[in-house]
Amino acid sequence: MSNSYGARGEFVCGDQSYGIYRLAAVAERHDISHLPFSLKILLENLLRHEDGENITGTEIEALANWDPKATPTQEISFTPGRVLLQDFTGVPAVVDLATMRDALHDLGGDPDKINPLSPAELVIDHSVQVDVYGKANALDLNAEIEFKRNQERYEFLRWGQQAFDNFRVVPPDTGIVHQVNLEFLARGVMQQDIDGQTVAFPDTVVGTDSHTTMINGLGVLGWGVGGIEAEAGMLGQPITMLIPQVVGVRLTGALSEGSTATDLVLRVVEVLREHGVVGKFVEFFGEGLDQLSLADRATVANMAPEYGATCGIFPIDDETLNYLRLSGRSDQQVALVETYMREQGMFREPGQAEASYSDVIDVDVSAIEPAMAGPKRPQDRISLKNMQSAFQTSLKDMIKDRKDGGSAEVYGTTLTDGLLAIAAITSCTNTSNPSVMLAAGLLAKNAVDKGLRSQPWVKTSLGPGSLVVTDYLKDAGLLDSLETLGFGVVGYGCTTCIGNSGPLPERVSAAIADADLVASSVLSGNRNFEGRIHSEVKMNFLASPPLVVAYALAGTVDTDI
Repeated sequence: MSNSYGARGEFVCGDQSYGIYRLAAVAERHDISHLPFSLKILLENLLRHEDGENITGTEIEALANWDPKATPTQEISFTPGRVLLQDFTGVPAVVDLATMRDALHDLGGDPDKINPLSPAELVIDHSVQVDVYGKANALDLNAEIEFKRNQERYEFLRWGQQAFDNFRVVPPDTGIVHQVNLEFLARGVMQQDIDGQTVAFPDTVVGTDSHTTMINGLGVLGWGVGGIEAEAGMLGQPITMLIPQVVGVRLTGALSEGSTATDLVLRVVEVLREHGVVGKFVEFFGEGLDQLSLADRATVANMAPEYGATCGIFPIDDETLNYLRLSGRSDQQVALVETYMREQGMFREPGQAEASYSDVIDVDVSAIEPAMAGPKRPQDRISLKNMQSAFQTSLKDMIKDRKDGGSAEVYGTTLTDGLLAIAAITSCTNTSNPSVMLAAGLLAKNAVDKGLRSQPWVKTSLGPGSLVVTDYLKDAGLLDSLETLGFGVVGYGCTTCIGNSGPLPERVSAAIADADLVASSVLSGNRNFEGRIHSEVKMNFLASPPLVVAYALAGTVDTDI
């Protein structure tokens, strides 16, 4: 390594010594006090990988002298600390590694030498489908069907985990990749042996899924990439990128009673889509961060692709450390994260000086109100109080050429446009957040206590992003009420959010087709493009988990909740 800035140093955490590439060495030559948190991570990455050829002091200097208002023109190299894969996009990467082993074997070499250089972790979450719902054994039946459909793929991935070093597979029915990453895989600060010394550095990741950005809520820089870039990352190769502009979002106030992190992120999506942040980093700052739980931050970071940014990152602070402890990280690891970030001047303290940003957007968190988004785009936010009228306005355009139909007799009642065909508590966006999940459970309990039930034509499902969700709902005495309303666990994976909603009940499907009905879905997901959730459902609305339950009780979106 070149180390032209003389940045290599040492620090102690507990009874262990670690190597470090100090940003202070750059600060001796350039004023980097104004750099946003995300760019400091990139700067350390350049310092650590400087070799005088692929990564040079010129790139370090360019980033250190970052002009917030300049149009990005300078390329730099970013070497992710690890690679995150899911089973749809990750399998081809493992196939390529296996092919490379075959090729090396044919050339007379040792195939066992082909392994990922950077840690690669694959979570199987994209294959489970909601074939069965509303039954006590729905989880087991859906898992059985999933394994039959994917037997060869799963056997191959199991072989891959056994064959390759530095490669781990999280098995099916464990959770959603981004939630597993948040709760278990992410380190906050990573360690690597460099020249015989254990060197600590910021956890960074690229993933083969656009919502990899969810981990930004934990202060880990990462985003989604294509398969080729992911494979390059697995082989220790850098990703070339322009030094980005960084848009700062100043958060003030706290969520009011009745408003949720879902409502906040839908407002953030709306605001940032209007502003335009494509190709830019987004960084959240301000006193409002003190009022946001880590789970709330993760919800906001998750939808960075929907607001168009490369990432949507929160700095590391005391709330980050609290979450690391809560989620079972070791005391030594939590101490390492805090000590390292303080050593680098990257630990957020209340009242500290603001960094420089390309633009600053203010969001008053206390003004956030209950909302949904739809019927076709996540940025089309609708205040809950206006939901019925917004539906009726959208409906007029959708049925303007319809000659007849519009109603059907099913389940002893008349179904009309706006009938709720799917109500799904799904997606890592929200099932990672205990506050909204417990709110859904409490609403379900109150509904059951009052004798209410979900409407029979609604396909209800609960697809948690991790096993932890089921545990705390059960411990809180709320899972039974959710199950009574049809929201039993159908699988641990992406399910309805990515279109794995399974077939509608035959009577509902026939009614939609025969009467040309405009059916709807309400889901706690992050995308709602027409046809994504289900081919027979034309309107899809994003909402918090408690609103999903509420609409299941109503059975239609053509109502004032």
